[in-house]
Amino acid sequence: MSIDLLILIAAIVVSWLIFTWLVTVLKATVKTAILMALLVLALQLIFGIGMTELWGPVQGFLSQTWEKGEKLLAPFLRK
Repeated sequence: MSIDLLILIAAIVVSWLIFTWLVTVLKATVKTAILMALLVLALQLIFGIGMTELWGPVQGFLSQTWEKGEKLLAPFLRK
């Protein structure tokens, strides 16, 4: 058995592992996106809550988190 054949087999095994991992991640991502879309649709149909009402608090939370993170990391990032 030559070394080239071993390298080829190892490359095929690694490629297969990476491919299966990527398929698993893609399936989980699509499932999460569909569930989020269904949740937003349910909120829209049942309670009349639209995307603008949902996005406002999320945007506020993200901006507050970003500002707190900048303040926390400021001593480490100064030049």
